[in-house]
Amino acid sequence: MAGQFDDDVDVDVLVIGAGVVGIYALYRALDAGFSAQTLEAGDGVGGVWYWNRYPSARFDSESYTYAYIFSKKLFDEWRWKEEFATQPEIESYLNFVVDRFDLRRHIRTGEKVVSAVFDETRRAWVVTTAKGSVVRARWVISATGGLSVPHYPEIDGRDDFRGQAYHTGAWPHTPVDFAGKRVAIIGNGPSGAQLLPAIVDTVEAVDLYQRTPTWTTPLNNAPISDERHAWLSDNFDEIVRTLTASPTGFMHEPAGKFSTADSPEERQAFYEKIWRSPGFAKLTSNYYDMTTNREVNLEFCEFLANKIRSIVKDPVTAERLIPEDHLFGAKRPPFVTDYYESFNKPSASLIALRETPIVRVDATGIETTERHREYDIIVYATGFDFGTGALTRMGVKGREGLDLSVDWEDGPSDFGGFSAHLLPNFFFPGGPHGAGGGNYPRYSQDQVDWITDTLVHAREHGFDVFEPTAAHQEKWMTMVETLAPQSIFSAEHSHYYGANVQGKVRKFLLNPGGRGKLHEFLNEMSSTEDYGGAFSSATAAVSAG
Repeated sequence: MAGQFDDDVDVDVLVIGAGVVGIYALYRALDAGFSAQTLEAGDGVGGVWYWNRYPSARFDSESYTYAYIFSKKLFDEWRWKEEFATQPEIESYLNFVVDRFDLRRHIRTGEKVVSAVFDETRRAWVVTTAKGSVVRARWVISATGGLSVPHYPEIDGRDDFRGQAYHTGAWPHTPVDFAGKRVAIIGNGPSGAQLLPAIVDTVEAVDLYQRTPTWTTPLNNAPISDERHAWLSDNFDEIVRTLTASPTGFMHEPAGKFSTADSPEERQAFYEKIWRSPGFAKLTSNYYDMTTNREVNLEFCEFLANKIRSIVKDPVTAERLIPEDHLFGAKRPPFVTDYYESFNKPSASLIALRETPIVRVDATGIETTERHREYDIIVYATGFDFGTGALTRMGVKGREGLDLSVDWEDGPSDFGGFSAHLLPNFFFPGGPHGAGGGNYPRYSQDQVDWITDTLVHAREHGFDVFEPTAAHQEKWMTMVETLAPQSIFSAEHSHYYGANVQGKVRKFLLNPGGRGKLHEFLNEMSSTEDYGGAFSSATAAVSAG
């Protein structure tokens, strides 16, 4: 299919990835009148919700706030079963959206991108897949996200294990039979914390290997009643306004006060209310100063520690589950059901790796400094190479020799968390510095909407190259580096710094200024016709910024 500008391209807009963001990017591009196509590595759509299909994988953002909000008809046509939907329902929903808007014929599955090179002469991207397919596109939107490259820990002998081994981020499509099996779960983040309760009553034995305890709290899920569904439909416009304006992209009611407004007794009652609140509300509805006042955060941590001690019957296990080295929110907290209760089951044990580190994996199991344990199944719930993982593995090469696999080794440099100097016409919504630590799809929707409007602006004004200038990028990165130290996330512990990947340079990978700063920068750039020098036309040389 010929492009809008000339015959040097096969398609105007090429989207890489058919997850939540990629599906929306494809929809917006087509709706705006561009020819568009998507390349997806998997054999189906869904992105993270295609690959992460382990038992009890589910949202910990409310289903209707994570879902698309660009169409009331779509909002009403899909009936969520639970406040926090499970993976099968999420995958079904995303397939429903693809078919509802006739997007499937524009999506090519089983096409993993291995090279994306900018042709400066034709001002177009040449994208190649592992199968040898080649697509030439004027614009590329790489919607590969931050959770698409599973990370495996550096453990000797990992490939020697003769039993079954899986990663929660690359789960097989055929169900895994845990019945009567001896299972090791390595990792206690959201995936490991969801998996343990799902299998604890089925296995012969399950050992959870914990490097660092996390402040895990109840998800507090519930079915969505007919009355609740009707309320959501009736209040759609207000929901959209709230989710669009919210700094975090949630509907949670803020606390409306600082901790100093309450007495110690009132704070304890407030913490009890927060404990019973759904999902991320434990952060978003907490005291305004919860993430900035160390003393009040420590007080809340002690409340949580006492909750753990009251649930877990074995006092030694309880103490091992209580973090001592970070505050609440310094690591991305898991929100799950029956995690602590699982350790009261005779089949479950906790292995504290700080006390007894893993020495090696061998053919039959795992050896720690304490002893050897035999397993039928080992599950690696060890997260992802967050933020940069996919982009640095796709062979992305821009102008002046820019190679993301090399030039981002010491950390990414970008503008807006979705574009970069020397990467003309290449966008990566949801990439490094492309989220603000809240409800991911809401933040990424802001980026995709702006990208689409930018492409329309280019078409209407005769521009065919968009590239942030060096000054744009420097100003954005200065903001990131200035505000990052103020974030509650821990450089020592959080995957938002790449702390879970051995050898990865510790750089903050979120936007510490949140949605407010994103909009401020984007509004400033788009206030002039040529976006402050970011646009150029077919008849002009590509600006070096």
